[in-house]
Amino acid sequence: MATSDTIRHYADDAIDISYDVRRCIHAAECIRGLPAVFDSSRRPWIVPSSASADAIADVIARCPSGALHFTRRDGGLSETPQKPTAIEPTPGGPYYVRGLVELRSADGSSVVEDVRMALCRCGQSHNKPFCDNSHFAAGFDDPGAVPNSAPPAENKK
Repeated sequence: MATSDTIRHYADDAIDISYDVRRCIHAAECIRGLPAVFDSSRRPWIVPSSASADAIADVIARCPSGALHFTRRDGGLSETPQKPTAIEPTPGGPYYVRGLVELRSADGSSVVEDVRMALCRCGQSHNKPFCDNSHFAAGFDDPGAVPNSAPPAENKK
């Protein structure tokens, strides 16, 4: 889904940060977490030399949409998928998906494999299946509650 014209790279000797503009839902976890590195009022808006690679990696792991990723150039640890894989509906917003997930199209072909995604729940996204924050304009209001499911059925023979 992501093409090279939507992914930007910001790097120094220790870390390469990739940013996919189409996947960003402006949750601002990066800006709140490390404003010296991530500042949307500045150009370039990402300056990796402004903090340690470890601190940057920690903040990028909080990006709910998967718009931000990193590759360590200094031998540091790479991003590890959450285990177990989980899907969590957010109140009034998208499904947050965490873990090693392969997103496939209806024909079964792989679209993207990632460790974090924000998938549309309101049906209004212009970047389906990814959330693009259209739920705000659509007035989508769902608490995100998941009803308790019935206990698994006994195997019948």
